[in-house]
Amino acid sequence: MQEPSEPIAPETVLVDPERHVESFRQAREARRSELVEDYVELIDDLIGDGGEARQVDIAARLGVAQPTVAKMLKRLCEDGFVQQRPYRGVFLTEAGRRLASQARERHRIVERFLCTLGVSPETARRDAEGIEHHVSAETLAAFRAFVEGRQET
Repeated sequence: MQEPSEPIAPETVLVDPERHVESFRQAREARRSELVEDYVELIDDLIGDGGEARQVDIAARLGVAQPTVAKMLKRLCEDGFVQQRPYRGVFLTEAGRRLASQARERHRIVERFLCTLGVSPETARRDAEGIEHHVSAETLAAFRAFVEGRQET
């Protein structure tokens, strides 16, 4: 039996190719959807705070240039998540609101799970921002059950 202070050696056995491919496919898909989810969640937050989301505000909050935001907004329009109104800003479609709500709930669950483990609230908030996009429904359900189980005691 290993002492608790000793690092646990990682398992080095390769999984079969189909399972390996599926793991990488899932990670690539999460990376593709991550930006879309971040944008719609931010747009929803800005609308909730001030009634509309402007391109300049999105760029400032994400720390990117306005042309980067413009390109992403065009994609979000094509995908049916947002509508742009000249001189008025960006608004979410029903699909965009649903996606923002789902992303926010995943973030909330991951953040609460990390805090329950003893991670500081600020670190949990930052870490959840990346984890929320890569966690499976099964893992998310386990996080939720763990947090809810800890709250009952």
